[in-house]
Amino acid sequence: MASHAPATGGARTPVQQAALLVGAVFLLVGILGFIPGITTDYDTMKFASHESGAELLGIFQVSVLHNLVHLLFGVAGVALARTASGARTYLLAGGAVYLVLWLYGLFVGHGDSANFVPVNTADDWLHFGLGLGMIALGALLTRGRTSAARAR
Repeated sequence: MASHAPATGGARTPVQQAALLVGAVFLLVGILGFIPGITTDYDTMKFASHESGAELLGIFQVSVLHNLVHLLFGVAGVALARTASGARTYLLAGGAVYLVLWLYGLFVGHGDSANFVPVNTADDWLHFGLGLGMIALGALLTRGRTSAARAR
């Protein structure tokens, strides 16, 4: 099953490239969330609370926990991109997690204490797009490969 083996000679499959890119973007976002100026109202950032007033790019509400989650998600993407099956799993499962976060954001009030991550409306719709995009990448970039592997 070639889809479970690491790419040889440095060549990555399209799904591995996508997972690596997504992971790298999450790492970048996690780092940027800790940079004053890129994150507005940085001095109001809380560890984990809907009361965190910090916003990445002045749009997306963040906290220390939120930034750490982005960093961990990025590390996972980079690590799982080492194999095609890991990359596919990262994109599909990660996409599902982001769709759950989207639903969480829709049903938990932004001012509610249960909104500990925290998320705002911009985060909610970004999570929706990320969820759909990651699932689409994981499914479409391995569509022919998984069928061929099962046929063997």
